[in-house]
Amino acid sequence: MSSHTAIEPSILYFGTPVVLLSTENEDGTFNLAPMSSAWALGRTVVLGLGRDGQTARNLRARPDLVINLPAPDQWPAVERLAPLTGRDPVPPTKAAGCRFEPDKFAAAGLGEEPSHVVRPPRVAECPLHLEARAERIRPDLSGDCVVVETTVLKIHAAPHLVVPGTHHIDPSAWSPLIYNFRHYFGLGPELGSSYRTQTPRTTAAVG
Repeated sequence: MSSHTAIEPSILYFGTPVVLLSTENEDGTFNLAPMSSAWALGRTVVLGLGRDGQTARNLRARPDLVINLPAPDQWPAVERLAPLTGRDPVPPTKAAGCRFEPDKFAAAGLGEEPSHVVRPPRVAECPLHLEARAERIRPDLSGDCVVVETTVLKIHAAPHLVVPGTHHIDPSAWSPLIYNFRHYFGLGPELGSSYRTQTPRTTAAVG
């Protein structure tokens, strides 16, 4: 007999990285939105977005974006963005307490840094930036969200995250901000490494 308990949680954010998406608005200004439904396969990053949000609207018309990855200690800035939307009026599908904010960078206390190959800016304070383009946008099975497949065009990393002389991120130096059932976490100590790792051994650990 199973010792597990059958449950019905309201959400399934079972430990996924937080990203900040910068996109271009219709008037040439920029939107910044937090989200935690992202995964990568090669140079493809798949995003899950609310159907009625400003980010989804922007990507349908202007597919360039930056996928910014914040560090764990930047969670307060992420949370300042959480109740904001770039849509005016606020869509009825948004959570109660959500309000319109035209300048989300300022509201979050974050700075803009020019991108190299796309128009939307990077978030200066984030340690990793992925300049990307949305190649395909489709509804999810529920109809409440959209699934966005993006191609990463250019990657920027803070120097302290890169293994010297390589293009590898040092996993002992990088910790993503994790959204774990609507609570924020960083990583704990390394437990081990995959046999497939290509990251050279550092003074700390293997990634």
